[in-house]
Amino acid sequence: MAVREVLKMGDPRLLSPAHPVTAFDTPELHALLGDMHDTMRALNGAGLAAPQIGVGLQVVIFGVNGNPRYPEVEPVPFTVLINPVLAPLAGAMEEGWEGCLSVPGMRGLVPRHTALRYQGFDASGEAIDRSVRGFHARVVQHEVDHLQGILYPMRIRDMRNFGFTETLFPGQDLSDD
Repeated sequence: MAVREVLKMGDPRLLSPAHPVTAFDTPELHALLGDMHDTMRALNGAGLAAPQIGVGLQVVIFGVNGNPRYPEVEPVPFTVLINPVLAPLAGAMEEGWEGCLSVPGMRGLVPRHTALRYQGFDASGEAIDRSVRGFHARVVQHEVDHLQGILYPMRIRDMRNFGFTETLFPGQDLSDD
């Protein structure tokens, strides 16, 4: 497997909707997932969407356990989620600070649903159906946004809450590059 280049905000490929996966458990899909995993881990990401490495498929991975970029969040199990569908479980929204490997060195305060149900498939085509809340719900929404060509700055309500990490959080090591 390999660490792939992550596209940066401004690259038009990040703005295109991704296509559904139609074939599961293939060598090509497993190779993509291996590259995504290696890339996410090498960059200390909480998740990664296939469009971020230039692959226009509805594939995301995520998982957090002791990530230095998110030191105070609850663990999120490593998950491969293909062709996801999200459904909010309540109308409650909460703003939280987010960063992105495609927007390195920056953070923004982003509103997200506090609880949601996500459905989709794993790499073998087995169904996934989970209800989650908190940081887990935030990560899923952030990654699935990439599949629709949405980057987190597009969701920020007040641009005064968007800036360089070292300016917003002086003295904290939250680097993402």
